[in-house]
Amino acid sequence: MKWQEVRELFPDQFVLVSIINYHEEDKKIVDEVAPIRTISEQDANKEFFQVKPGNMVYHTSNQDFVIHLRRDPLMRVKRNTNEN
Repeated sequence: MKWQEVRELFPDQFVLVSIINYHEEDKKIVDEVAPIRTISEQDANKEFFQVKPGNMVYHTSNQDFVIHLRRDPLMRVKRNTNEN
C-alpha cells in the first residue's frame, strides 16, 4: 500500500507499519508499506523503540515517509573543554 493511502485511511494518527519497498537518495524514501495497527499517542514513543526490524512507527501527518540515515553513528564529536 502506498503511504498516501495509509494517510487517507488513518488520518492524523501514529501507525505501526511494515516497510515493503523504499529507495535511497541520501535518505530512505519509503514507497510501500503494510499497515499493522494504529498506535495511541501515549504509547508511540515506547512502541517506536520496541519495533521489530523492518517495521516502523510513523505519523500520518507527514506528507512523505522519510528515514534519515546516519552514515557514521559511532563517530564522536570532540567537545571543547577550554574555559574562558
